[in-house]
Order: sequence, then structure tokens, then C-alpha cells
Amino acid sequence: MTQILVALVAFSSTTLGGLITLRFKNRVSLLMGFTGGVLLGVAALEILPEIVELVERGHSPAIEPMVALVAGFLLFHTIEKLVLIHSCHEGNYAEHKHPNVGILSALALSGHSFMDGVGIGLSFQVDNKLGLIVAIAVISHDFADGLNTTGLMLVNNNSIKRSLILLLVDALAPVVGVLSTFAFNFPVQFQVLYLGFFAGFLFYIAGSDILPQAHSPKPSTQALLLTYAGVIFIFVVTRIV
Repeated sequence: MTQILVALVAFSSTTLGGLITLRFKNRVSLLMGFTGGVLLGVAALEILPEIVELVERGHSPAIEPMVALVAGFLLFHTIEKLVLIHSCHEGNYAEHKHPNVGILSALALSGHSFMDGVGIGLSFQVDNKLGLIVAIAVISHDFADGLNTTGLMLVNNNSIKRSLILLLVDALAPVVGVLSTFAFNFPVQFQVLYLGFFAGFLFYIAGSDILPQAHSPKPSTQALLLTYAGVIFIFVVTRIV
């Protein structure tokens, strides 16, 4: 039941991000700064300590989750470069604007959102506390995905109506991802590998996507301070939970 409620919040977060892009596109950098801090905080202050704890219990040699972390980072880096959806490089492709490019990019982001939902469901299978913390990161990330989905649609000359349809697809993706994890149980021996892989994903999204957007088109002291605020927020939440 908790997973479903979290999935619905993720749906709302994605939708809100997309709608804000339509209304306040020039002011989203500050929100992106905070979001980047949240993702870094979850990966470093919650997931990595959980990995250490599982390793100490003998569930896995320490090298295995670290290999999974690097694999997660490189996999999403490779996918993103192959489909050319790196949003902070939008200006480099301005001459190639076409509605189909926007649709392809939005669908790729929806795939990311689906994996976000899977991440929530699998995290709850490991531990309820971890599930809640990962949900915070995912909800923050989905907000950024909503921003990017609508932004990429509009910058590639798609109509507002079509942009809203793709935003709905992206918003539903994490819900479907969470529901999919009800169909199987994640073996304990693979949980530490999943956590390493997901940490790599969060580090990549924060460092390569979210934070560069927070300082585009020029560095911002306010965005930097909000990044620190995002990390501190996760630190406080993890201590409370």
C-alpha cells in the first residue's frame, strides 16, 4: 500500500515539474539545484551505508556492489549519449530541432521514470526505511524528468497538447514500475548489487544531468546553496527516519 501511495506522489511530482516548465521555464534552475543535492545525499548518505551494512553481514564481497555502481553509472551514460537526450546540450542541437526528436527524447525519459518506479519497489523489498528514502530521491528526480519532458517537447517544436500527452506518459511510468515489482521478489543475495547499481544511476543523474542544468546558462550562487540544502535535507531526514 505504501509503495502505491509513493508511486502516486511520483506521478504528481512528474506532472508538476512539466506544468512548471510551461509556466515558469526561466526559474526552474533553483529547483534543479535542490534536486541535485537530494539525489547526491540519498546515494552517499543512505544507499552507500546500506551497502556497507549488507557487505559486513556477509551478503557480498565489497568489490561486487562497487562494480555494480560503476556499471550503473556507465550504462546510463552510454544510453543517454546514444539517444542524444542530454538536456544540458540542447543548444548544441538547436539546428536539428524536429518534433520526432522531442518525442523520442520524452519516451527515453519515460523509460528512466519506469526504472525509477522499479527502484522504489525493489527498495521497499530490501527495507521500509530504505524504500522511503529512495522514494524521496525518485520523487525529486521525477520532478526534474517532468521539467525535461515538457522542455524537450517544446524546444523541438511540438505543440502544447502533444507535450502534455507525453508528460502524462512520463508521469504514469513510475507507477507502472512500482506495480511491476509486485510480480516478483528480489533475492537477498542480489539486493546489494541492485543498491550499487542504483547508486551509480543516482550519481550519474545528479552529476551529469541535474546539476549542470541548475547552473545553465551561467553559474548561480543560489542554485549552489540549494544543492547544499538538498544534501542537508537528506541528512536530516535519514537521521529522523
